[in-house]
Amino acid sequence: MEHSYTFLDKRLYAYCTPQQRKYPEMVIYNEKLGAALGLDHLKDKPLERTAIFSGQQLFEEMQPIAQAYAGHQFGHFTMLGDGRAHLIGEIKTPSGQLVDCMLKGSGQTDYSRRGDGLAALGPMLREYLISEAMAGLLIPTSRSLAVVATKEKVYREKPLAGAVLTRIASSHLRVGTFQYAATLQDRDALKSLADYAIHRHYRDEVERGLASGAQTAKYLLFLQAVSRRQARLIAKWLSVGFIHGVMNTDNMLISGETMDYGPCAFMNPYHPQTVFSSIDTQGRYAYGNQPYMGKWNLAKLAEALLPILDEDKTKALEGVSRVLVEYDEVFSKAYMDEMAAKLGLGEAEEGDGELIQTLLQWMEHFQADFTETFIKLTLREVDSLPFAALPEFSSWQEKISTHQRKAHADFTEVETAMKRANPAVIPRNHLVESALQQATEKTSLSEFHHLLELIQAPFSYSKEQLACVPAPLEAEKNYRTYCGT
Repeated sequence: MEHSYTFLDKRLYAYCTPQQRKYPEMVIYNEKLGAALGLDHLKDKPLERTAIFSGQQLFEEMQPIAQAYAGHQFGHFTMLGDGRAHLIGEIKTPSGQLVDCMLKGSGQTDYSRRGDGLAALGPMLREYLISEAMAGLLIPTSRSLAVVATKEKVYREKPLAGAVLTRIASSHLRVGTFQYAATLQDRDALKSLADYAIHRHYRDEVERGLASGAQTAKYLLFLQAVSRRQARLIAKWLSVGFIHGVMNTDNMLISGETMDYGPCAFMNPYHPQTVFSSIDTQGRYAYGNQPYMGKWNLAKLAEALLPILDEDKTKALEGVSRVLVEYDEVFSKAYMDEMAAKLGLGEAEEGDGELIQTLLQWMEHFQADFTETFIKLTLREVDSLPFAALPEFSSWQEKISTHQRKAHADFTEVETAMKRANPAVIPRNHLVESALQQATEKTSLSEFHHLLELIQAPFSYSKEQLACVPAPLEAEKNYRTYCGT
């Protein structure tokens, strides 16, 4: 393992050791991800694997740290840090990529703020399931390598079984990491952090920008690159009805991956104001607000970077303004392209926006299920859509067909393209809850594994996947998600 993060300013992290457990037991291990990370040598060593991914066995090359960061949590600035996570090191994959290997729920750190540093089995299995679903949906995401049961109780509203999750991410650099660094009021420390982020995630983009002679400052190019990735990421997850639930600046990764799957959920009936998170009482991170909150978070990143963007503060602010204006443009195009692909239109063209907006208005009015609507359009089962009897629907269909014929040779090709853009299955909230309940209360993972298998290849359109399409509307009306801390 490598430890490139520890070459940064010492105030950005603290060395700490995972809590020792007497009887750790592997609950689930991601064999495919392990192989991709080059961990084949652990395949036939189950005891060693369990010891490593519960924090019990630390090799000489492992130097566990907790990272310091700040964050705007529902708009309020707070000094934070890894209160229940240990970054045990960075793995260089066979492809040469450097990725973080972090244990979550592994005990107290210098940043625990009176917390117990622990995690419960249910929320860790939930993160495993949703992160793998996001990967299957081709959305940039952190991944889950393992969940290990600790055989110890975690006390929340009631005693719960404890667990440790191993999370893999391109890095855990957050907007909040830069906010924390900015509070140090040390330009050199801030520059070093930005240089590190550029080297790890945006070297090519920044080098191209500098080589183009556009007279754009290095760190402004970095902000622009982060902004573009975030815009495309949010457009991508909106296209499958995903609601993050806790888009605080400490949960926004600089790499353009999404992470933290506590209060998240997938929307059933389409409505822009859909909220599931129990702590989002004002709807700050509602489905339709997510693009704006992404931009708000980027403004906070720009604020943190301001001391190093340009010696001339006026020029720095002008540069930030340009980046934030561009964010709207990049997001708008990315979202239109995603939605056009869902309708088999190819890349979005003029006039497609009106067709997409009309469909969404019908879906909202008739409380049509988001995922099911696009599956029926894909399979040409439009007569069962709740708005199919509208007089204007046939005209809308004809316009869609005309656009589809421009983009594809025939309707077989249209259906194939639409299947690539519209998942046949998502982690339906009731299916997730049922699988987690069986795993935690009945200690059976059969339902969990079955759901996991379905969502890891969501575009297959198997009979089993299509059987999961209908969602129980009544049961979903008061559905709430929780962060598990």
